[in-house]
Amino acid sequence: MRPFTLFEQQNLKFLVNHNVKFTQVEITPTGLKKGILDSTVPMRTYFLENGLHNYAEQEQGQEHKALKKAVILTEGSRYDTTVSFYRPDTKKGDPRMWIYGMASYTEGNDIHVLFGYEETLYSINITRIDIKKCYESTIVTPMQDVLKAINQTGNSVAEELLSRFRSVRGQWFESEVRADTGIGRTVESFLGISMNGEKTPDYKGIELKSHREKRRTNKNVLFTQTPDWDISRLKSGREIVAEYGYYTQNGVKTYHNTVSCSPPNSQFLFLNVNHQEEQLELQAKRKSLEDIAVWRLLKLHQRLLTKHHETFWIEVENIIEDNKEYFRYKQIEHTKNPNVGQFDVLIEQNFITVDLLLCRPSGSGDTYSFKIKKKGMPLLFPDSVMYYL
Repeated sequence: MRPFTLFEQQNLKFLVNHNVKFTQVEITPTGLKKGILDSTVPMRTYFLENGLHNYAEQEQGQEHKALKKAVILTEGSRYDTTVSFYRPDTKKGDPRMWIYGMASYTEGNDIHVLFGYEETLYSINITRIDIKKCYESTIVTPMQDVLKAINQTGNSVAEELLSRFRSVRGQWFESEVRADTGIGRTVESFLGISMNGEKTPDYKGIELKSHREKRRTNKNVLFTQTPDWDISRLKSGREIVAEYGYYTQNGVKTYHNTVSCSPPNSQFLFLNVNHQEEQLELQAKRKSLEDIAVWRLLKLHQRLLTKHHETFWIEVENIIEDNKEYFRYKQIEHTKNPNVGQFDVLIEQNFITVDLLLCRPSGSGDTYSFKIKKKGMPLLFPDSVMYYL
């Protein structure tokens, strides 16, 4: 996709700030002429995550084409139409899509945002349409109706959650356990939600991430994700430890280290973003290059969008008294709609790293934790709001 113009960036920023979760597509001259567009990885992730279409379950051929409701929004009207999702018999069945009638509402190299609402795919040409002007117009339009409905729904949950934290401003809580997870567990208890072992957000679609003000690390945990063993050379964390682990003072072989794209860590492990195969590879460089494990980038993008569509990053002030930890809420950073297109780039630039905690002496399960440096947060989450409590 070509770089966004300043006008397009302003449109995207407006949508992000009004709770619209979207993907985008450039209408190339070739695609416009043929009436066909490639479904890129971010687009496929969005369609899957929002229940619009799952290409992985679709067979190849025109007879397996899927049709869904679609709407093209303009400054003052809407065009009700159909979107097709399909995988051709040729070119390995690379995913395709097209919104019928789009040629009448675009020119070559225009960029459209696509977003789902009430089981319908909506499209807006952000190259030509001033969304903010349409949204604030005194004339009620279909675009205004849809965007305001989405914004109202998104704001209500965030305001409800924020009011819960503001109601206990300055109050000290005793951490349920003296452990790294103690703050998060206590926050969840305060909100009346169970510990979140699932891969979905914590509170009505909003993810909660808690950390201490004086923590030793300058990173935030994004999510954990096990490698895709079916396409990996090694098939488990135990096998990784067998080849690359080390012995602790207790004589237990384990592995606890951070891996990034460069340089290799002390066990010679590093990450590689393979754009052609759409994979994140865990490799080692000893006498020769050694493949270890693989994550599908599409799955990592899905995890990011699922976990952090909207997030409260909660910072607390803590003290220790009589071997007990107490804390109170200090500030909350509210982020929305991570820029999944930046995820791979941030890995390559070492803003995002992976902590491997394998075969731990404590008996805890293996963990593959994706973390982002604090200075990388504005790049992945371009718009955020800070609440001081």
